Formats: sequence, structure tokens, C-alpha cells
Amino acid sequence: MIRKLCNVFEVLLFFWTTGCLFSQRVDALQTINDNTGDSSVGSSFFFYQQSNYPRDCREVQEQCSSHNSTGVFMIKPDSYLEPFEVYCDNAESSAGWTVIQRRIDGAIDFSRDWNSYKSGFGFLSQEFWLGNEKISYLTNQKKYQLVIEMTSSNGSLIRVSYDNSRISDEFSNFKLFSLGHFSGRTDVITLCPYNMVYINCSNSCQRTSGAPEMCQDGVCNKAEDCVCSDGYFMKGSNCVPQKQCGCYESEGQTVIPEGGSYVNPGCTRKGVCTNGQITWDEEYACSPNAVCDVRDNIRQCYCTGGYRGDGENCTRPPRDCQEIYEDGSEDNDIYRIKPTGWTGEAFEVYCNMTDGGGWTVFQRRVDGTEDFYLGWDSYKNGFGELDHEFWLGNDKLSNLTNQKRYEIRIDLVHSDGTPYYAKFDNFRINDESDKYRLSQLGTYSGTADSRSNPDGYALRYHLNYQFTTKDSDNDAYSNNCAVYYHGAWWYNSCEYSNLNGNYHAGQGSYTSPYWNYLPGSDYNLKYSEMKIRPFPQVV
Repeated sequence: MIRKLCNVFEVLLFFWTTGCLFSQRVDALQTINDNTGDSSVGSSFFFYQQSNYPRDCREVQEQCSSHNSTGVFMIKPDSYLEPFEVYCDNAESSAGWTVIQRRIDGAIDFSRDWNSYKSGFGFLSQEFWLGNEKISYLTNQKKYQLVIEMTSSNGSLIRVSYDNSRISDEFSNFKLFSLGHFSGRTDVITLCPYNMVYINCSNSCQRTSGAPEMCQDGVCNKAEDCVCSDGYFMKGSNCVPQKQCGCYESEGQTVIPEGGSYVNPGCTRKGVCTNGQITWDEEYACSPNAVCDVRDNIRQCYCTGGYRGDGENCTRPPRDCQEIYEDGSEDNDIYRIKPTGWTGEAFEVYCNMTDGGGWTVFQRRVDGTEDFYLGWDSYKNGFGELDHEFWLGNDKLSNLTNQKRYEIRIDLVHSDGTPYYAKFDNFRINDESDKYRLSQLGTYSGTADSRSNPDGYALRYHLNYQFTTKDSDNDAYSNNCAVYYHGAWWYNSCEYSNLNGNYHAGQGSYTSPYWNYLPGSDYNLKYSEMKIRPFPQVV
């Protein structure tokens, strides 16, 4: 099958055959006088002399020299019940072409159903389709040649030919059964992709999935080009039906993807695109704890103040990573929480969901890229990157550990790759008015202490001591332990643990991050992570 795609065009399909039958159609107008036979007066009428009808236009042309003109004639193919009219093209020297289709100016709608194409439609002298049933009878009585002529808007004539064309009957759905050998030029024929037609762009209205209600300029690359058929829209480089475009919302001049939603300005209603149609929820409204906003190019209700929900319903935000874990989130990632008593907005934390899940991480050191030798305000507010090295902030840590009973887990990795951990089942620090004092630790368990010091002494030594930084000396030593050990910690008298020390101090240095009484060396820790979660036995 060849798809012809031109702007202003004529398509002529001809059948030609050899052989001859002596049958004719004679049209005569005679004027007869009822009484005298005088031809000058009387009534007029048509009559036919018809021994046998010609079977096609070639037989019309051969049977009588008076039928060499182009026009409408009556034929009757073998076995066809009644004769019917066809348009015969006798303009060429060979003549005898039975025209089965013609398109000139689009005056006739060719988007029709099965029965229309079976019976035929249009006007033989203008645009028409002869009818599949007639074509089937024609092409099955002998060998026929099919010629397709196409004329583009610039006057170029395209002609192709097949020497043995035949279509089957309706039982076989008028299948194109045979074409034979092809001749002609295909390099001048424009073949458009599926669901596209070749037309004059100046007379077309091309629409895209991005704006189905608007004609788009600059869609064509030249005067005549392939564009989407009626009912199809350009989506990328393809033509798709409107259903695949989604739903066009005229108020916001936007396209809602299938299954997607659109919220109007003011967030007073919400539409969902289903099967190319928008279903509106007129009762859509923001929660008192939400605002109507546009974020990441999406307008909708967004919960505020650390609340969580879909914007229509906003509930209290999670208080820690344990509540996030209980809500079903099991990925190690950054989340937002708001502890009880926290007066500011919800803040981000890193949640570690291993070892039973629900751990809120407040310190991590990995490679020394973050400087931990900082002052009081930095440790109060927090610093670093939550997905790498950081200190969460003593204000946040104090709020967290005072809303319920928390256990702490400290994971350590020695420079030789050996992992250790320490747990205490009741960890708490006081607020800034008490210099973030380490006020609770509870019972120790883990692998980070040697047998000679099994009680987590490296941290317990600092229990009930305040936090010290290089610019705020609150330790028991005569000098500032943070300056002396190049860190910041709940120092008693500087000894036994210093996880915020100088990462690059070098092997054996007392200023490096260390945890005394490790089964191996005390120094040269290459990794530490400190995290808390509610103690399981206490709600």
C-alpha cells in the first residue's frame, strides 16, 4: 500500500485490460409525434439499446468509436447483479481506464464507515470512491493494471503502476490480494509516519499535547509537511490520541498527565486526569496547618510548621527517627522531625534504620573533610552535611533527649578496619542554661571496652560534666581541654574519649579522635557515628 500525502492533489486510480466485447450503451433523445410521426412536435424520452453491457471502461472504448471521450458510462462486470455508472478516462492514447477513486479539493469527507466504502460515495465527476464491492467484481474478471496518479500543489505529477491488481470479496474483508510488478518513481513520494498526513502547512492547525486547544506556529519545517491527523496531537516527535496527551486545563493552560492532578490558584478545587477527562473535587481545601503554594512547579496545599500530611490533612510531625521508622520508612536517609518542646520549625536529621531502625544520628566522622575544631555557637546550632560529616547541634540534641528516655549507640571503626560499638541505655544532656551537661548514661553494653574496663568508662568518665569548646571552658581541668585536645566534648579532665578531635592529627596523637580502652589501640579512629533512639522498654 502506498500512502499519498500531498497538499492540493488529485489521485486517480485506473484499471486497464486487454480483450473486447461487442456491447454498448446508446443514449438517444428522440422527439416523436403521436399521430403523424412528425419529429417537430411530441414528447421526449431516453431509451437504451443494450445487448450486453461492457464490463469495464476498456470495453466501453473498444466497442464504439463514439465512446472515445472521457466521462460517465454504464458498465456491468461479470456476475454483478445490476449495471452501474463509472467514470472512464479515455484521454490517453491507450485509453480505457476505469477510475475507482479521485480526490481534488477535499469537498467530500473520506472519513467514513465500512458500508460507505463497500457501496461507494461521492460524485463521479468530482471526488468519489467507486465502492469496494464493485472494485472486487471488476478486478476478479481478468488481469488488471493499477495506475496511481498524484499531483502536488506545485504541479508535479507523480505516477506509479502495478501490473496485476486484485482485491478479494467482502467475506475476506476486501483484502488487497495482488499487486504484481511495480513501476514508477518512489523518490518523489513523501511517506509520513503513523497517524500523520501530508498537507499544506499554511492551511493547517497543528496542535500539541502541551496545548491541545491552541494552533501552534512553526510546527512544519517547510511549506508542505507531515502533520498529525485530525484527533491526534504532537507529543515529542510522535502523534498520539488526546487520551495519551492527558487532560488540558484551560484555566491554568496546562496539560495534566494521565493519572496526574491539577490544583487551581487559591487551592479551592483539585482535578484528576482519568482517561483524558478531568474529574473535579470541588471540596478540596488546605488544612489550617497548611498553605497553598507552588513548589517544584506543583501547586497544592503543603503542610507547614513541621506538620506532615497531604496538605488537606496535616498531623503532628514525627518527633524522632523512631516515629518515622514506625510510619513505614526503612531507608537510611534525611527526614524532618520536630521534637516535643521545640519552638522552631521542624528540622532535618539523618535517620539510620539499621540495628532495629529508628536511630537519630547526631554525629558522624568519615574522612576529615569537616572541621570540628569550632566554637560554642557552632556546636549549639550544628554544622556540616547530614549525609557526610556533621554535628547535629546541642540545642536539638537537648530537646530530643529530654522528651523521653533515649539510648545511645556509638559506632567506631579503627584505622586498621576493626569495628566496635558502645551502647548506653539512658542518654540525656541538659539545655544551654546548664551548658548541655551530660546528665544520664545508664547501663553499658557493647564491644568498645576491654575486659579490664567493661563499663564504658571512656564516656562514663565524663558523666555529669558540661560541654566545652575552644571558646567556652566548662571542664574540670585547670586549662581548656578543648584547646588542649583540639576538639569539643563533655570533658571531665580531658582524658579517655575525644571523638571530635583533630582527624588529621596522625597516629598516636592525643589530639586525634580516640576512645580509650579499645581492645586494640586507643587512637587513630577513622570512623565514628553517634546516634540515639527511644529506649524500647519505655514509651
